[in-house]
Amino acid sequence: MNPILFGLVAGTSFGLVAVGSMLPMQFQDKPVALAAAFCSRFAIGFLIPLCKLPLPPAVTGVVVALLVSLPDAIITKAYAPILGLGITGGAVIGWLAGRYVA
Repeated sequence: MNPILFGLVAGTSFGLVAVGSMLPMQFQDKPVALAAAFCSRFAIGFLIPLCKLPLPPAVTGVVVALLVSLPDAIITKAYAPILGLGITGGAVIGWLAGRYVA
């Protein structure tokens, strides 16, 4: 599959999963929090298939996810949920990209 198309699908899917997981939570400005989470997770899904690192695909996904997720985790001080979801999603997207991206 084309890496850009894969990235668009993976980013949109991961963004929607992140937003869905945040819907029951309370935030001071919920629409802004949901939009920020979607954009961050979309970036992870979009960038992973486009990055060519000398690492296994799943590890590349973890590295990209960690780099994109870390600023959000530092700002919110919610390290475990943000980094946990980011790293898990990054590993899965990286693995899938390794299998299906030409």
